[in-house]
Amino acid sequence: MSAESPSTMRALPAAGRRTKPGSQTALRARNQQRIQDALLAAGPQTQAELSRATGLSSATVSNIVRHMSDSGLVKTEPTTSSGRRALSVRLNDTGAVAAGIDIGRRHVRVVLATLGYRIIGEDSISLPAGHSADEGMDAAAELFDSVLAAADVGRDRVLGAGVGIPGPIDRRSGTVVRGAILPEWVGINMREDLAVRLRVPVHIDNDANLGALAQVTWGPHGGCENLIFVKVATGIGAGLVINGSLFYGHVGITGEIGHATISDQGLICRCGNRGCLETVASTATMIDLLSRAAAEPVTTTDIIRQAAAGDPATLRVVDDAGMAVGRAVAGIANALNPEVIVVGGSLTELGDAFLNPIERGLLRHAVPLIGETTTVTMSSLGDRAEALGAAALVLAMADAVL
Repeated sequence: MSAESPSTMRALPAAGRRTKPGSQTALRARNQQRIQDALLAAGPQTQAELSRATGLSSATVSNIVRHMSDSGLVKTEPTTSSGRRALSVRLNDTGAVAAGIDIGRRHVRVVLATLGYRIIGEDSISLPAGHSADEGMDAAAELFDSVLAAADVGRDRVLGAGVGIPGPIDRRSGTVVRGAILPEWVGINMREDLAVRLRVPVHIDNDANLGALAQVTWGPHGGCENLIFVKVATGIGAGLVINGSLFYGHVGITGEIGHATISDQGLICRCGNRGCLETVASTATMIDLLSRAAAEPVTTTDIIRQAAAGDPATLRVVDDAGMAVGRAVAGIANALNPEVIVVGGSLTELGDAFLNPIERGLLRHAVPLIGETTTVTMSSLGDRAEALGAAALVLAMADAVL
């Protein structure tokens, strides 16, 4: 490792001298580590947020942050929180970076983020529909190398790469399981295969999970303890943040709302069931419906443009899809009682035309108090959310970093 190795991030008490367990110096070191881990896990935070995250008193956090600032470990700057003046704290960059890679049905995006949660490199390319696993992983590796070169970052500075795909992942093995939008990838152990190509540690996750992580890390929902992120694209999935952490369930297969039954007499879904949400509300379904009367096949961009122009057929399809999404999300909301539901994916530019029917569907099918007290909003991160979440996945793994 170079002089900028991430191993230098751990603050050693008294310049590395041994300390007695239970001493004031050791206690300060442990508390400082708790603050450092909280910043690694969730990015820049106010001192009040750090106090809540670590369980330390406001006075203790203030004193330790002052010490860390004097030592050059963190940077502080004025901000506002709930309308009040506050002090934002972020880790200083050391040269170490995390990579976030989002592999979709038709694209690959790569971002590079520093320990201070600053983006220093980013690019994306298109992929052909139905690409094989080898083609997708080779393209991701080539783009990764390109972004590293453009940012002048050596591979020895990369802590690891978080990688998201649109499909369920068996977290025990890192294997893509049945139900993925990329059926060609089912059975592939991406964790092993990509690690060979990228030559850095690899962490695999579902793209909706990473979208949820991005909302509480990079988006405006950093203080949110319970959040549902719904990604509506060719497939539909949800990422769940419960009590401040991503929820994975038993083997990692959670949030598969795209296969919630909306109509018992509906179309056969790719999963084998009938009337799933994806057969009603996915972009693939919307494109199919609107292309029937069009001279040429409709695209997602066309849907956004036609809705903005007030096309009645497009608005009806979007409204029906939104109501169905709201109904499916209501089931999760009734079980989890989230603070916020964030809608992401390729239709975020539709704005209220898509958001309003989702809200109506939620209010109609959720317990009244839950529907009334749950905020529904569009993601502000656009098509970058999943790659940003993938980078955050690496940054949050403090034990791997330090």
